[in-house]
Amino acid sequence: MDQEAPERADYRLDGCGKTCLACALGQNACRDGHSVVYRRVPRLVQELQLARGDGSYPRLLARWAKTGVLILDDFGLATLGAQERHDLLEVIEDRHGERSLVISGQLPVTAWHKYIGDPAVADAALDRVVHNAHQITLKGESMRKTRSNLTDEPPSAN
Repeated sequence: MDQEAPERADYRLDGCGKTCLACALGQNACRDGHSVVYRRVPRLVQELQLARGDGSYPRLLARWAKTGVLILDDFGLATLGAQERHDLLEVIEDRHGERSLVISGQLPVTAWHKYIGDPAVADAALDRVVHNAHQITLKGESMRKTRSNLTDEPPSAN
């Protein structure tokens, strides 16, 4: 990954390859000798909640902060609660300017304020991500749809 630790934001339609691209970036980083952690955002917030409950929250944040590349997939799928917003901001803040962050989801950056739900937290997160990001917008049919036999047109009865 770049030495300046850029953020990456991938977004677009279901099944068009966002997760595949994010994982390919992570795999490339591994090949270059960087450590990589992949988390879906819904699971990440659950993991942080559990860590808060059992007292391992600071250690978990420290471990992720030391990881070369953190991939956050499925950004924007579920509404964030107040604590989840702040936890997500902590994860983003710990990486800002230090380590790479890949964010993949269906939401364009313009919808992040609404998703995050708190203007101050949204501004802080966007300020740390967007200005140094390489944004990639994917277009096209769902890869799942094009690979599935279930969506093929039935043969015509002539």
